[in-house]
Amino acid sequence: MEVVIEADGGSRGNPGPAGFGAVVFSADRSAVLAEVKQSIGLATNNVAEYLGLIAGLDAAVGLGATGVAVFMDSKLVVEQMSGRWKVKHPDLMELHAQARQAAARFDRIRYTWIPRERNKHADRLANEAMDAAAEAAKDVAPQPTAGPGWSGARGTPTRLLLLRHGQTALSVERRYSGRGNPELTELGRRQATAAARYLAQHGGIAAVISSPLQRAYDTAAAAAKVLGLDVTVDDDLIETDFGAWEGLTFAEAAERDPDLHSRWLRDTSTTPPDGESFDAVLERTLRARDRIIAAHGDATVLVVSHVTPIKMLLRLALEAGPGILYRLHLDLASLSVAEFYSDGASSVHLVNQTSYL
Repeated sequence: MEVVIEADGGSRGNPGPAGFGAVVFSADRSAVLAEVKQSIGLATNNVAEYLGLIAGLDAAVGLGATGVAVFMDSKLVVEQMSGRWKVKHPDLMELHAQARQAAARFDRIRYTWIPRERNKHADRLANEAMDAAAEAAKDVAPQPTAGPGWSGARGTPTRLLLLRHGQTALSVERRYSGRGNPELTELGRRQATAAARYLAQHGGIAAVISSPLQRAYDTAAAAAKVLGLDVTVDDDLIETDFGAWEGLTFAEAAERDPDLHSRWLRDTSTTPPDGESFDAVLERTLRARDRIIAAHGDATVLVVSHVTPIKMLLRLALEAGPGILYRLHLDLASLSVAEFYSDGASSVHLVNQTSYL
């Protein structure tokens, strides 16, 4: 099957808040087969253009296409992908390699430059992605405090940006991943980079604090690099110890210990074999929160951890019961925001933000 791809990317500042869009048409352009758009945080026009191309190629693969005609208004991307221009900038070398790898999945592919006015569909998608990211950013950026709100809290809170680590091999297979130390996958590293770019465009972050496990530390390091900060490790932000269930799927753990596993899913005091209860995780997460507040006062702090400690911090901010742990869903590399005031008040501003991925 032959398809036509139109792709575009843009950056409001170059570098600045960026996004891309791609549309896949039937060969005669009579039908739109797929649309893709995504904000990517802080990036250049060229990075956004390459990511738009890769997204379009991935969408075409998903449709079963064997031949592709690519149209873009980026002279640089078209000439580099056609082999006529060399790739000199280090930021583009990896993206160029990824795009070449994606293109290799087709029997036939050709690239054509078109003027911007002929690339309006993809341009619209890219701008929609950037607009959505700008709107979402209002919930992430530090907010001025102008007196008491619904909670009656006064002053400026400690603002915690709660970032879950990126993908690992165990998360791909949906296996319990606690104290084991799997590395980020290639996608996980891209997720960490996307989150870092998103956070960098807002600024105002005073510190980066991470779980000691590699998957969280590497996610934190990506953000710290673009923010110009160091990573501080807090051992109490480590993931739950799943004990004998480490590395097992949900079904495998349930088969191994049916009664215990069933009780664990509804009782936070229950402990997996040789593991740790959710109540114990809550206790140490509370210690970590109190240390962060004491150390950083009314600052905004990026906390990079795992699904359970982040759920615990949200539970503390909401003053919710234990049942909320089983009802909250947090995606890999997702961002949530909680605030804690010196008078004991707290609030949650954002849960499971993933628009930058």
